[in-house]
Amino acid sequence: MPFADTSAAVVQALGNLGLTLFFALLALLLPAATLLWWLAQRYAVPSKTSTLPAGAFLLIRLASGFAVLVGAAAVFAEIAEALGDGPRAGQLDQLFSDALRASTAGWALQVFAWVTRLGDTATLAAWGVGVATVLLLRGRRWLALGWVLAVSGNALLNTTLKALFERTRPVHDSALVHADGWSFPSGHSSGSVVVYGMLAYVLIHSLPPAMARRASLPLVLLAATLAFSVGCSRVFLQVHFATDVLAGFASGTAWLAVCVASIELTRHYGRTRATASR
Repeated sequence: MPFADTSAAVVQALGNLGLTLFFALLALLLPAATLLWWLAQRYAVPSKTSTLPAGAFLLIRLASGFAVLVGAAAVFAEIAEALGDGPRAGQLDQLFSDALRASTAGWALQVFAWVTRLGDTATLAAWGVGVATVLLLRGRRWLALGWVLAVSGNALLNTTLKALFERTRPVHDSALVHADGWSFPSGHSSGSVVVYGMLAYVLIHSLPPAMARRASLPLVLLAATLAFSVGCSRVFLQVHFATDVLAGFASGTAWLAVCVASIELTRHYGRTRATASR
């Protein structure tokens, strides 16, 4: 079929780009994240010149979070549907993986083998325990609870989704990294989105206001870079297909939106009660 041949040719060409494709996508991601950050600062965060009540800004943040949730869930559903329609998506996945591995130098694979450790279960669990401990010691109990629910909830969600889809991992015989268990969606990808995204959120809300305003954009860009790099490392190392990673990004983003929205609601309710009790 001409269309199928064209799809295969495009997928293989993209795989042959290797690192060029990775850096090109990262170069698109960072300006997009910057734009979203600017929009959030402009329309969803109160300022000294704001005329809207705090509740209106909360509604804007919640509506934005809902839009992110719906969009991410739609992306996940599209990928899952494509995988369920037949072997074609899996064949294209394999073609892309083979082309990517063949075009990537050994030194780059070594770097990705290090990067992927940032999304290991042990690493993310250490972040989970460490940040929760610090928050509790600082008396930020509700923020600590939100953090723990975000990290542990995503782990449970990813395990459930893997068991539901039961997709086999690509064959990987490299000594650099080994992975077992089901493949879809990528736990490294979703876990990195949630943990590093929530870490940026927690830091922004824990720093003094003036410092938080200056640090918020760098923290957002760093979190996006880490999550994206960890997810891509799984494809370069051939322990996940590209669609596994895309689905992991989608599910992680959806869960992150739910968690941030829930924390924002809790914070608003707490401030409202404190004001009413005065």
